[in-house]
Amino acid sequence: MSLSRNHTQYVAIIALIASMIIWSVSGIAIKHALAVLPPFTLIILRFVPSVLLMLLIGLICRKSPLLCLQKLERKDIPLFLIAGFCQPFLYYMLETFAYDALNSPTIAETLLSTSPLLSPLFAAVLLRERVTKYNIIGILISTAGVFALSLVGSSNYSIGSYWGVLLAFLAVSAAVIDSIMMRKVPAYYTSLSFIFYAQLISLLFFIPIWWFKEGPEAISNLQSAISNSEVQVALWCVAYLTVFASVIAFILFCFALRRVGVTQANAFNNIRPAFTALWMLLFFHEMLPWGKWMGMALIIFGLFICQKREKTEKT
Repeated sequence: MSLSRNHTQYVAIIALIASMIIWSVSGIAIKHALAVLPPFTLIILRFVPSVLLMLLIGLICRKSPLLCLQKLERKDIPLFLIAGFCQPFLYYMLETFAYDALNSPTIAETLLSTSPLLSPLFAAVLLRERVTKYNIIGILISTAGVFALSLVGSSNYSIGSYWGVLLAFLAVSAAVIDSIMMRKVPAYYTSLSFIFYAQLISLLFFIPIWWFKEGPEAISNLQSAISNSEVQVALWCVAYLTVFASVIAFILFCFALRRVGVTQANAFNNIRPAFTALWMLLFFHEMLPWGKWMGMALIIFGLFICQKREKTEKT
């Protein structure tokens, strides 16, 4: 029994790390896409195909216990409505505008990865989820590493609009509430089902806003500029966001969160800025001074502490 539970936790941790690696690139992709596409058009181009892709996967894998799409029960509709409104709708609307207002993807990822600070409070109050001293200590150490990664040893970082900071923290709050919904939704729903219905519901909010703010003009502009190289790069970025960030990473995160809990799962959000900083170094030559390497070390150390179990806890 102990071995089985440990094995499940290891698989969940691998899934969490994979989802964070995928999401760490999404900030860079969003920033590049926003250079060409209006914010709501980017969101629509991202989530309409992702919903269709999940529907296709569900139809092909209808006999799979992991990737089938189940019928949405009427009694569960309120939970899915809250989930769909919080994330993707509210989170991605706030996230997209935050990336637009902030100067650096690394800064944006830092602010958007602070959900571990809020998760223990939400989980304890709404789910009665046990929060251990190791969870708290690990989260604090890891969060200190996040801010060191972002702010120490760099004189050329200007944050940008402080509205971007506010939007980022509001996005984080929406994401934490969505995590709570993942735990409250009955376990018989597959991760694919949860993500599919949440994103489908979110489109009911997105599409009217997009149509009245950007729709016809954005379609016309996109059609006329489709041969432009910058537009093509933006569309490749959208393709990455659709397949990897909106489908694969979400399914992995939902799978893991339902096995390790809200507090431990959201603690892994702290490694997103570390991966983003590495991508910026590798592909855009954004240099990393010693303070940033120390920040990464603190993040990883904090995550190890966060996963540690108390001696009184049964194993």
